[in-house]
Amino acid sequence: MAKYDDIITKYTDGLVLRSEPSRPLWNNDSSLSDSAPLRGHTDSCMITALLMLYDLNGDKRLLDYCIRFTEAYVREDGSIPSMNYADYDLGNITGGRNLFRLWKLTGNQRFRLGFEKLWYEQIVRHPRLTCGNFWHKARYPDQIWLEGAYMVLPFMAEYAKLHSMRGVAEDVQRQFTNLRSIMRDPATGLYYSGYDDTNSMRWADRITGLSSDLALYPNGSLCAALADTCEINPSNDVLRRQLAELLADMSRYVTAEGMLLHQPVRPENKDNFPETGGTLLFAYAAMKAARLDICGDHIRQTGVRAFEAVTDKYADNSGDIPLLGNIAIDCAPSGPADCCVTQKAEKNDVKGLAPYIMAYTELYKK
Repeated sequence: MAKYDDIITKYTDGLVLRSEPSRPLWNNDSSLSDSAPLRGHTDSCMITALLMLYDLNGDKRLLDYCIRFTEAYVREDGSIPSMNYADYDLGNITGGRNLFRLWKLTGNQRFRLGFEKLWYEQIVRHPRLTCGNFWHKARYPDQIWLEGAYMVLPFMAEYAKLHSMRGVAEDVQRQFTNLRSIMRDPATGLYYSGYDDTNSMRWADRITGLSSDLALYPNGSLCAALADTCEINPSNDVLRRQLAELLADMSRYVTAEGMLLHQPVRPENKDNFPETGGTLLFAYAAMKAARLDICGDHIRQTGVRAFEAVTDKYADNSGDIPLLGNIAIDCAPSGPADCCVTQKAEKNDVKGLAPYIMAYTELYKK
């Protein structure tokens, strides 16, 4: 465990706590461009991970940083000036869960007003497909992107629990169930990355509306979404079974070294590679699912082995700041023309760093 502790300490001290909220060092999408930094899904995932780490070790510097980061974007009245609600972007909802946690930890009404405003300004008005699931965002109408489950459904489950809204809890279950009905490939058990209800997108099959890829990161995101929602609502047997099924199916694609490939079902592709972010999301969900008695110790050990494999093979701890490699940062749905893996693997991007911290915290929980 000492090796993992050292890596986490170096990441938090050398990378996270040195980051300004306006330009976080962990976000390659913002640091590699001149545009304003992303303030939505990816940065929110890091704050979620840091709050999990704070719950584990009680390091008040982490809590203080999460407060400072969030207050940089959320005003005292709960408004978020950098956010346009009319974008109906599910990625803007991810950070809502952090507002719940910060409100409970601090009692600061800014955070409560923030998640209430997210609910009434976006969730209530968010456009839906005919099946009832949310559009991924306004500029992707009638589309489901698998990553969106992690962005919005645990937030809705948390809100439903706080306000005792049974109908909202049922909506969450229905959206997860729709994902399984529409996007799961029965041959592999994995889920397609995208679905277009109009069958018109370049990447969408003209009959099914599905993308052609069964990419790892979106499937890992779904695992994490199910695991977190099951923790919020531990009595939901439908979602518990769905998570157990997905973890069992994904575990069949774990390689001999203990990881999963960027495209798990295409090991023959010469451009394929072991992908750390999705592997870590799988590891996190596997360990949490075992802790919640959703699956057995075998799945937990598969998750532990995956975390260890990422650390041993792709986390270089020789410098002041460890380098975590093989992180895929573009997880958009792809079609037949994009079947070969041309994704560039990045280092130290939030899509790998946040899941690493999340999986680390589950490693210590019983």
